[in-house]
Amino acid sequence: MDLALFDFDGTLTTQETFPRFLRCFVPAERQRAARWALAPLVAGYRLGLVAGTRVRAEVVQRGLAGADEAAFNAAARDWAARELPGLLRPQALARLRAHRARGDTVLVVSGNFEVLLQAFAAAEGAVALGSRLESREGRLTGRYAGPQCVLEEKVLRVHAEVDTGTFSRIHAYGDTREDRPMLLLADVAHYLPRGWPATLDPERID
Repeated sequence: MDLALFDFDGTLTTQETFPRFLRCFVPAERQRAARWALAPLVAGYRLGLVAGTRVRAEVVQRGLAGADEAAFNAAARDWAARELPGLLRPQALARLRAHRARGDTVLVVSGNFEVLLQAFAAAEGAVALGSRLESREGRLTGRYAGPQCVLEEKVLRVHAEVDTGTFSRIHAYGDTREDRPMLLLADVAHYLPRGWPATLDPERID
């Protein structure tokens, strides 16, 4: 039995779902105020000068601080049920299902909100590992609960979830530099800007 690790946004989906969901949840007035404040950071990110982790942390702080935790979780589950089916990449979903059909363990490992991914992953026989938000007395603080699930944190979360030594091989699928440590963990790695492989056994990338 093998282990298959899938990034979510841009790998299983055709586009980023983090901003799409937040635009539906965060009130319009708060979005307008945050847009002006975040503009320099977003510009820096697009130029490769600002890390995505910093941008996401600022977005969460400005957009979600004080939000009702139960309402956020319910909205994330509802949005995912309604919107995700139309955003999934058919070839990627077929690959995930091919792993499950042959008995592989599948983890969806993403920097996106874990609550947004859980129902999708469960329906596909997979486990979602994502970023979690801090809350106090039922309100979001505007901070992440621990590190965002990107870069080396993806590998740490995988090791915390499963004993990787019990699998014959590890496959990993990702599309950005934030997936690189997870790709390097794998015996068979798929860096998707190079295109989707035709079989389950392409060569490992370096």
